[in-house]
Amino acid sequence: MGFVVSRAGWIHKCFRDCPLVDASILIVVPVYNPLRQQWREWINAVQKQSIALSVCVIDSGSPFDVLSQAREEGFSVHEISQSDFNHGGTRQLAVDFNPDFDVVVFLTQDAILVSPDAITRLVEVLDHESVGAAYGRQIPRLGAGLIEGHARLFNYPETSHVCDFADVERMGIKAAFMSNSFAAYRTEALAAVGGFPSDVILGEDTIVAARMLMAGWKVAYQADAIVYHSHDYNHLQEFRRYFDIGVLHARESWMLDAFGKPEGEGGRFVRSELAYLLKHAPWLIPSALLRTILKYAGYRLGRMESGLPLRIKIACSMHKGFWVSDRRG
Repeated sequence: MGFVVSRAGWIHKCFRDCPLVDASILIVVPVYNPLRQQWREWINAVQKQSIALSVCVIDSGSPFDVLSQAREEGFSVHEISQSDFNHGGTRQLAVDFNPDFDVVVFLTQDAILVSPDAITRLVEVLDHESVGAAYGRQIPRLGAGLIEGHARLFNYPETSHVCDFADVERMGIKAAFMSNSFAAYRTEALAAVGGFPSDVILGEDTIVAARMLMAGWKVAYQADAIVYHSHDYNHLQEFRRYFDIGVLHARESWMLDAFGKPEGEGGRFVRSELAYLLKHAPWLIPSALLRTILKYAGYRLGRMESGLPLRIKIACSMHKGFWVSDRRG
């Protein structure tokens, strides 16, 4: 089964004053059984964008009506089995089957563009030839709790910046921060660093950002390109997510060698979170402290995953399907 890609799938919009006016831009969205109302909001927000776009949906098991909506909007749709999904490999598959685009923008199904110029603002920094990738600002979804909201406020500030490898000395591993929930890549730069890894539990975006910085490209954060996107993880989910991050860092140890360990950034986050909650909701501090303990425990256990039985890895992991096809054992 292959991609259905045609110029008929383009969403033609009127756009002005965009430095990438002659560039071809593809949006890729991996989809798995999205909430119906949220999916409709996602489509509506994309359709309102003030720049010409093509949209490719990679689906791994959604109901018929979700895919029919996408096709009705002129999006190209590619269906894969749920067991074949991989954070890096699936996204690279989309890039490989759409080789003629200058820029590829990745969104997740729950990241809702805030304004009609969100994509324009995200990709305009790529007009600078030295910038290989850019990610936008994520603000808490409507109804988000304070712990959930602080995580977005901490990781996505109001001020834009552009990093090169020299900034690692000042920023550490934060210099390679990237999120494919809302990110744009110059396809030339993506190809130059080998594309997305084909077998990774998560963090394919950070791996590519790190490779780009090491290869001499710059990575930008565009604070005025905004989506609604956040997660209300419970305590067990926090543990499992950080277990997976530990697995990533254990398997991609070159990143820590080149950019430094994440503990410093983690400590800064904890101090910021406690100060924020002390001001706005001190009764949530015990919950936040428990989350911190579980995150750290999950991360340290993930770093030791090579010595763990498979059943333990599956029990501890948020992305359980990864272990079914894991080639490293």
